[in-house]
Amino acid sequence: MFSRYKKPTADAAPAAVAAAPAAQVVEAAPAAAPAPKPAPAAAPPKKAAQVVPMDKEKKRKEKLGEVKLQIHRELLDNLNLAALEHASESELKSEISAISGETLNELGMVLNREDRSHLIQDLYDEVTGLGPLETLLKDESVNDILVNGPQQIFVERAGKLQLSDITFKDERHLLRIIDKIVSAVGRRVDESNPYVDARLADGSRFNAMVPPIAVDGSLVSIRKFKKDKLGISDLVDFGAFSEEMAAYLQAAVSTRLNVIVSGGTGSGKTTTLNALSSFIDNDERILTIEDTAELQLQQTHVGRMESRPPNVEGRGGVSQRDCLKNALRMRPDRIIVGETRGEEVIDMLQAMNTGHDGSMTTIHANSARDGISRLENMIAMAGIEMPIKAVRSQIASAVNLIVQASRLQDGSRRMVSITEITGMEGDVISMQEVFRYQRVGLSPDNKILGHFTATGVRSHFSERFKMWGFDLPPSIYEPVKME
Repeated sequence: MFSRYKKPTADAAPAAVAAAPAAQVVEAAPAAAPAPKPAPAAAPPKKAAQVVPMDKEKKRKEKLGEVKLQIHRELLDNLNLAALEHASESELKSEISAISGETLNELGMVLNREDRSHLIQDLYDEVTGLGPLETLLKDESVNDILVNGPQQIFVERAGKLQLSDITFKDERHLLRIIDKIVSAVGRRVDESNPYVDARLADGSRFNAMVPPIAVDGSLVSIRKFKKDKLGISDLVDFGAFSEEMAAYLQAAVSTRLNVIVSGGTGSGKTTTLNALSSFIDNDERILTIEDTAELQLQQTHVGRMESRPPNVEGRGGVSQRDCLKNALRMRPDRIIVGETRGEEVIDMLQAMNTGHDGSMTTIHANSARDGISRLENMIAMAGIEMPIKAVRSQIASAVNLIVQASRLQDGSRRMVSITEITGMEGDVISMQEVFRYQRVGLSPDNKILGHFTATGVRSHFSERFKMWGFDLPPSIYEPVKME
């Protein structure tokens, strides 16, 4: 508690306020003061006494925020910023503690040990990291950080969003942290360029949109980078799909089928793509192309490419399509595009059709059939004028498998469908579902109940699997019978 800002007790203040009016009333009309009236006047102080602790805590936090801002300015004036890169954490915290102590003495404030420790840690994060966001970035249970203005920060834990108690001082504070992030990767964000994609030092994906486009304060989304690489066995253990599906996917990737991972935002598309890539042989040359580098391939021969936006003058931009065109000249065995969302779909399908078997990408779609429609729409948006039958024929010959990932209503992520593309029937692309997730209901605690099952359809690529040495047993395609 701040010793300088002690307030008079709740009982003393109302008594003092009530004393003066009482004296005036007695002088003006001594006989007019009825006896019962003082009783109701005693009720308000009791209500005020309940509110005072909350007010004190709020004012205490506000004052601590002001002190933190003032000390931060002192640190910028006194610290040798060029030497920070070589200073250890203990040395820097010691210096911050000394400067903070001097400033607090000048202000005549006293903090207890816990408040002082929090203050030093917050200032350390401001100087070396990303301020209030540092705590959330270090929290392993947090998957996503969503900032809606300076006073509202949501986090996702176990697939569920919740409001955190962490805030920024004001909009200027939030903008300073955003600028610190984007300037570190050579990008900018301001009124003329109000949105930006970037990557944090640990690989986390960062997106920001600032005023005037963001109406109620800057909007920030951070998809945290997973340090632990999840393999197929981990996803099976987590219940993302079954062992039979894992055996099938291993055969599909190893025999160089072209795979598209489809799903909504946050459904686990990139995680699934990372896991599938673990089945690629170590002697193959792989090239990855992404807007923001997120893939964590485990092979030794991997070339990674990342697109780049244009500079202030509108020059120097490198799109995913540019990277993809260049990748075709770099002798890849497989090409993996982190996400296909635009005109690069043309080059991706051409690569799948012209000797780069085993290529993979992700798209946003709610089902396998919707994924095909989305590919058609992206080709149309690219300005390519082709008959619809020719477009569908191109897709049917390029794509072999669509893996549908989904985030269910309880926050769990499941691979809800594996669908093969078997060719064309007239003007329609023919497809068959091999595996699916069968939902059966909800538990009392609102958890999804269900199981993975085969559909009973034998794989269209069974002969291909057998020729490559993956002779899957017929029982793998038998539906699961639940009692």
